[in-house]
Amino acid sequence: MTTYAAIDIGSNSCRLKIAGVQKHKLHTLHEDREVTRLGESVFETGIVSPEAMANTIRALRRFHKAVQAHAVDRIRVVATSAMRDARNQGAFVSWVRSATGWKVEIISGLEEGRLIQMGVTANETGARGKCLLVDLGGGSCEITHSDHGHIREMVSLPLGAVRLTREFLRHDPPLPQEVARMQQFIQRELRRGERKLGSHGLRTVYATSGTAAALSAALSIKKKCVSANMAPASGVHSLADKLTRMADLQRASVPGIGPRRSEIIIAGAHVYSALLERLHLPGFRYSPMGLRDGILALMLAESEQRTTAHQRFEQERWASVLELCKHYGVDAKRAEPVRATAAQFFYDLQRVHTLPKAYRTWLEAAAMMYETGKFMNYQGHHRHTQYIIANSELYGFTPEQRTITAAIARYLGKSRPNPNDRELRGVPVQEHLHVQRAVVLLRLATALHQDRASDVQSIRIRVQPKQVRVRITPGRTGAELEFWSLRKEAAYFREVFGRELAVELV
Repeated sequence: MTTYAAIDIGSNSCRLKIAGVQKHKLHTLHEDREVTRLGESVFETGIVSPEAMANTIRALRRFHKAVQAHAVDRIRVVATSAMRDARNQGAFVSWVRSATGWKVEIISGLEEGRLIQMGVTANETGARGKCLLVDLGGGSCEITHSDHGHIREMVSLPLGAVRLTREFLRHDPPLPQEVARMQQFIQRELRRGERKLGSHGLRTVYATSGTAAALSAALSIKKKCVSANMAPASGVHSLADKLTRMADLQRASVPGIGPRRSEIIIAGAHVYSALLERLHLPGFRYSPMGLRDGILALMLAESEQRTTAHQRFEQERWASVLELCKHYGVDAKRAEPVRATAAQFFYDLQRVHTLPKAYRTWLEAAAMMYETGKFMNYQGHHRHTQYIIANSELYGFTPEQRTITAAIARYLGKSRPNPNDRELRGVPVQEHLHVQRAVVLLRLATALHQDRASDVQSIRIRVQPKQVRVRITPGRTGAELEFWSLRKEAAYFREVFGRELAVELV
């Protein structure tokens, strides 16, 4: 049985979930959670304190033992808001690597929201239609308009419970002026989010993470509801006011909240109260699903190609590539033949390049986006392209995968990949050779699509022991420019692959 593990290093707590795959579905094997308050010092000083780091490393070492005990095949470790803000994030990432061997991915707020949406919609039947998803963590709040599994709009706001508590609530119970300032800040950020989300008349709301769980539990116990995951707007408003007047020990005694959540529940309650009121929502339904479930669903979708989840993931990922092309004025119809030719070279030259299968996706994405840099300036546009791809939101691409894709698209001019290049610093050393080989394939593809007036009808590739033969069949307008451009790549092809590149125009 294939086994996956997902670790979410949040601003308030660290979570682990291990799941096995049976009949193309995930089944939970083990879960663990530790409150580490990683974001407390970050939101006050801009750095993670040594104590918070040490607490988190202890939790991760415990997680590491569980991962080993379950013989996990693949693990993904992500960090969110606190790490995004921390100036000493590099030191923390290095410490985790030293203690566990794991590589931590610091994901953006929008990527966090996308993964949460994937986890909720994959597990909650009611979330598969039109709904609003709200994830209020320690450092940020992600709000997503989901429509039958597809993301319509999303916004990430700095409204995390730990962040707001540390910035505004200095007394216990908080002073009225502290609460007033916090409420003003919450309203300001929600106005910004509302402008992007718009008004969709949504009535179904799913909320995830600890604050939503605590509020829902406290309200359901108070009302003695049969369902323990419903939180009506009126109940959230009154509970927020009640908690604000309580001291920490009183809040901790409220059923469903407890001693660790009590320290930050006031801020979280006010965010939900303001959100429900501003968007005219009737309340929310709590879902135990979250970021780690989205990570697991994504790993399953990437590996189980026959599943609906895989097809949806590929569609969403490709849609994000096309959206980036549209944003930067790239003609998708012109880029599509380059993508198709790059894919053909990838398949026909597999014995030559021996690249991992994942590089097909990154090569095709680079083929679509390699002209995005012209939006900024034609002069040096390859460098601009690399920057745009590496720093853009691309659904389904991890930060490392974006960096690799950006590097492939970078070297289509006179320059060649060099390990000392700034553009390759984010690419793992073991991937440098793979990137170089993918660059060659993309250079071949772009060489065959030089001029709109030219016309390459088809290409035929034949791999021989010492050479690769490419036969170009031109259309009515000829393909002399493409023939000349492809022959110019012969020297670099020989340097990288140790074979001659023979080009024929028939």
